[in-house]
Order: sequence, then structure tokens, then C-alpha cells
Amino acid sequence: MIILSLNSGSSSLKFQLFDYDESITICSGLVERVGIAGSFIKFSNYGGESVKIEHPCPDHREAMKLLLSTITGSEHGVIDSLDRIAAVGHRIVHGGEKFTKSVLITDEVVDVVKSLYDLAPLHNPPNILGVEAAREVMPGVPHVGVLDTAWHQTMPEHAYLYALPRNWYTKYGVRRYGFHGTSLLYCAKRAAALLGKDPLKTNIVTLHIGNGASANAVRNGVSFDTSMGLTPLEGLVMGTRAGDHDAAIDLMIMEREGLTPAQMNSLLNKRSGVFGITDEKYVDRRDEEDAAEAGDKLAQLALDIEVHRLKKYVGGYIAALGGVDAIVFTAGVGEMSPYIREHVCRGLECMGIEMDFVKNAPCKTRSAECDLATPESKVRIFVIPTDEERVIIEDTVAIMNGTYDDHTRFVYPFQLPGYVNKEREAALARDMEKKSWLKDCVVRPPKA
Repeated sequence: MIILSLNSGSSSLKFQLFDYDESITICSGLVERVGIAGSFIKFSNYGGESVKIEHPCPDHREAMKLLLSTITGSEHGVIDSLDRIAAVGHRIVHGGEKFTKSVLITDEVVDVVKSLYDLAPLHNPPNILGVEAAREVMPGVPHVGVLDTAWHQTMPEHAYLYALPRNWYTKYGVRRYGFHGTSLLYCAKRAAALLGKDPLKTNIVTLHIGNGASANAVRNGVSFDTSMGLTPLEGLVMGTRAGDHDAAIDLMIMEREGLTPAQMNSLLNKRSGVFGITDEKYVDRRDEEDAAEAGDKLAQLALDIEVHRLKKYVGGYIAALGGVDAIVFTAGVGEMSPYIREHVCRGLECMGIEMDFVKNAPCKTRSAECDLATPESKVRIFVIPTDEERVIIEDTVAIMNGTYDDHTRFVYPFQLPGYVNKEREAALARDMEKKSWLKDCVVRPPKA
């Protein structure tokens, strides 16, 4: 059974074609510059071949056609017919309070997501463009929506409501929703497996740190609080997003600079964060860290601000949870930045968090789950490479089979002690030939 997962952005279409029976990724990649001159498709297949094809894609419909014609074509095809695709899973960012779990997509579901455009104007419209394009080209297969916000629908009122006029919530739905749900769900289940604990008896703080970043407090296996809010703008310092700041600043600058709400929204989402702090020089954390090491004071300042805020969230969430079993670092920066991890954990020994800095220093891998805590640490420090596509695929298959349920009652294969990601195991074997340090920090779930 072959499943196609899709993540449609404003100018991109990310995809993964997965053979569920064999548990292998047939190919993965993306169509870039959709609606922009110079569009192309780029992907790699299970055999390691990388392909890049330039082709005009004026809209998502053409991008979808390009994707499907490429993967079934005579030159670079990986399947012989679209009939091999049993279902399509779609990432959808914002489901408001309408969805508490993944859902079979119908016309009614599409209409509900469209009604939430105001809550996620940068994300939901391109998500739905991808859904509509895929349903048009593949009308005969089930399409499933996997919503980022669904994971956070377990938050209590005192965590998701703002201290704002009550009717803003009742009339406009103004509240904390949270995002990165598929990643956070995956990491919560994997952390419980690594701890050898029942997921519903596990407390963790997960730091999903990439260009977009969020912190998540998990109490007894469900989301208790998170740093992103009504939109993905609130919370941590991000690549180009401001995160937490005094809203009065926005009003003052709008008045003094004569800015419209749309212009201010663009500034906060696209020209703030690391990009803004460094006078619009850096977004990629690798460039930022290299510049800081070379003596760039603004790059160092951006790192200091980011780490300071991360540390405050970790401490605050541990206090709110009354203690945790583990801290989890994930996503591009969380997985690949020893500097960020070290400086977040330094000084948290008072909370039982003791990092082995020797293990942490070389730890840059997307093929292994690692434990960077000292043996004496009361709290484990995990690096868990996220796998959002696997959540999308599992939810899609379960909905097709009629076995899907809320994650507190549904058992994912990847939360079981014996779960093996074949591709990552193969990559880990290759990595360990070159990176001897991996053997000292790779962690496995305890045997049942």
C-alpha cells in the first residue's frame, strides 16, 4: 500500500511517497517556486538517485501535475501508475477548535478550514490550494487532513485563554492554539518509548527549534501548554519571526512609521527574529553561529537572546508541570546545534538537568536518537529527529482502515519499543563508520 504525504506552502509543495507494507520511503522531495519564475521539482528516491527538473508551475495545480507525472514517468518514475497510490495525507496548519484529531477530507472539511483563514492567513490558504489540487487530480482516493493544532486541543482553559476581553474569544476565537503538532506528537511518543514509560504517565518539555520554533509542555502524555499562540508568531525567537514582545511596541511603530496592519504583520513575521536582530544579515542558524564565532557581535547577541528565551520557557514549563522526565530537542536547529542545546541546559542543574557537554559537542545527526544527559542527571536530555511525515502517513492509513482514534487511545507503531525506522537505521550504520562518538550517545528503548 503506497501513501502520498503532502505539505503545501505558499510557493512550494513538499511530498513523500511511502510504501507502507515495506516501511520504506520510495521518494521524497519538493516542488519549489510555485507561482514564481524558475520553478522546479527536486527529489531523491530510495536508491539514492537525486533528480531536479525545471518546469513552469504557475499554480499548485500545475505543481501537483508535475509531481505526479514525474514520479510515474518513464525517465525518473518510481511507480508505474497513479493507481498504486492508495491515499493522500495532507498537513493542514490551523484547525481552530473544530478538529481534535486528523480527519477524512470532505467538501465540508475544506469549507471549515477556509473559514479559519483569518487565524492562519500565511498557512491555511496554501494548504487548501494543495488539497484542492490533489483532490482534482486524484479524485478516486481518500484524502486525509492532519492538523497541527489538533495536538494542542487538550490544553486547559487557563493555558489557552489570554487576559483579554472575553468577547474576543467568544466572537472571534482569540485564544492560544499552538502549532507543530505532528512533530510534537511524534517526539512525545518516542520520548516515552526511550524512557520505557507509558506515554500517558510521562511529563516532558519539547523544544522544536527550526526557522519556526515552539516549546511544548506535555503532562501525562498530552499537550498542557505551548509557546505559539493564535498564530505561529508568538513565543520563541525564530528565524524571521519576533516571538514574545510587548504589543504596545507594534502600535507605537505603526503610528510613528505610518504602517498598515498588513505591513506590520509582514515586519513581525518576515523581518524580525534572528534576521531582525542581526540587521537582516542572518536567518540560517549555521551562518549565525559561524559569524558569532568569527566575532560578529550582533550574531552573538541574537544567539544570546534566543537561548535566554528558550531557557525561560524550559524553566517555566518545568515549574508548571511540577517536574519532568525529559527535555527533548528536535527539528533542524534542535537536532543539529550543539551550541544552542548546551547553552539552554547550562545553569539548569538546579532543576535536575545535567548535560554531558563532551557528548553534546559533536552531536549533529538526523539518523539517531541520542541521550546527552550525564548518568547522574535526574532528567534525561534527548535529541529526537522528528518525523512529521510518519505521523501523517500513520493517521492516513488508520483512517482508511477504520482503526484511527484520539492519540490517547490510538497506539502508533513508532511508540512501541520494537519500532525500527529502516532508513534511519541504515543511515546510522553508515554514520557510525565515520562518527565513532555516536556509539556513546545513541539511546534505544528498553526491552519490554
